[in-house]
Amino acid sequence: MEHLIRVQHEYDRQVLVWLRGRIGDAALVSAARRTAADGKKPYLSTICRLLNIRPPSRRSFADEARKTHRAVGERYLAQIRQILAKPVAQRAQGKTAGHDAQPQGALF
Repeated sequence: MEHLIRVQHEYDRQVLVWLRGRIGDAALVSAARRTAADGKKPYLSTICRLLNIRPPSRRSFADEARKTHRAVGERYLAQIRQILAKPVAQRAQGKTAGHDAQPQGALF
């Protein structure tokens, strides 16, 4: 889609993805062709004005990314807590399956 619309930075990319999900590719291509002047790619803001759509703010995109990152982090922490909740002998048993158990000092 960037071959039809001028995308200058990450916020523009996020708005473009948001617009594609909201109005679809066909409507976006049509709007881009209507606003293109002299073979120049239109700015994304021009297309939004033509469609009378106000994109989300940078802050809302950042908040959404923060929520996603937090959810991923919480999932990893839950897995770590499950591993640490197992007794030490059980953890060592699963870890050294197929290997000779050696004390840590023997590695050096």
